[in-house]
Amino acid sequence: MLHITKFCLATSASITAQRGIALTTTRSIDQKWRAGKGLPENPNSFGPLTNLPDFTYLDGRPTPLGANQKRRLLKQQEIASRIVELSGELDFAKQRHERLKVAAESEKQRLIQNKLKPKGHLLLKQKK
Repeated sequence: MLHITKFCLATSASITAQRGIALTTTRSIDQKWRAGKGLPENPNSFGPLTNLPDFTYLDGRPTPLGANQKRRLLKQQEIASRIVELSGELDFAKQRHERLKVAAESEKQRLIQNKLKPKGHLLLKQKK
């Protein structure tokens, strides 16, 4: 009996000495499958469980938005307004580029027309 307890103590001591620290995180969701199906990485980021209300009234009254739904709605409105703003800036930049291009071309034509012209008998030959 004495030998068995020593063996058990020795075994438990060696098991506790083999502890290690895991430095990597595990992903319990198959990311390749989700990407292949066109789904977001986080299943809780979009879908009926996150977008629809938690409850509905039987008499048809609208349900109030949840805190996260309201936050998400405000964030989406912010993103939409930013897209409209940047789209307007992009249109302005395109129009400005076209105006500058036309102005440069007209300046080039003006310089060509104002260059030295033939005088005297060369001018008379050119008109005939």
